[in-house]
Amino acid sequence: MFSHHHHHWAYVWIPVFGAFIWFSTLLSMLITWLASGRPRYVSQDGSIAYISDVGADILKPLFIVGCAITAVSFFLSLVVERWLRHSGRLMPHLRKRERILGSLAVLGSFIGGIGLILLSVFDTKRHSSLHRLFLLIFIVGVAMSAIFTIIEHRWISKDFVYFRKLRIAYIAKAIIATVLILLAIAFAVALYTSPNTGAFTDHSKAILEWIIAFGFTLYLLTFFYDLKQAKSMHKGQLSRETMIEGHNYHTTY
Repeated sequence: MFSHHHHHWAYVWIPVFGAFIWFSTLLSMLITWLASGRPRYVSQDGSIAYISDVGADILKPLFIVGCAITAVSFFLSLVVERWLRHSGRLMPHLRKRERILGSLAVLGSFIGGIGLILLSVFDTKRHSSLHRLFLLIFIVGVAMSAIFTIIEHRWISKDFVYFRKLRIAYIAKAIIATVLILLAIAFAVALYTSPNTGAFTDHSKAILEWIIAFGFTLYLLTFFYDLKQAKSMHKGQLSRETMIEGHNYHTTY
């Protein structure tokens, strides 16, 4: 069977497009705030504006569009990955637990995506409580999706220990996601404590939020590497039955 290197290639650009839009949106907002002389917004508490402060002002339309595209791209990246595994273009699930983990990861991305869209619509200046609620939903949804995805990839990598690309994908995703989740937990805890008490001030919390947001770009890009592995594969080439035979062969020999 001959491989076609650009067979079903378009889907690879979904996470890249989402990452580009997300990074560009954040960078545009940060540059606008700096170029405007670091204005103090109505909803702003510290000397450094939160992303939500900038997104609640004149750049709200940009913020909504950027969040919506990012949310949809994130969700579609996981949906496409599930479809590629099911259609035999990526390493398949050999057990029911991987399929369940994959479905939970997609559900987490959907919940996180809805949270991201709604937090941009219900901005911190006009709907402070709702904005924080949807921010929490976004963080929990993405964290849940990342955890389930990493565990799923770990099991798949364990089944196909001879396939080096799986291990690389799993390790890279695990490192990036773990760092971002730990930072997000610290941010969430700090956000619900009294201002300027403990280890985090409004100044440091704002910086931490920008770091986490830009870091999310890297996590989105890990799906480019995942989907890229299917570019030369035909439908059914990596079917469950075929890979079980290969798995048994490598286990035996």
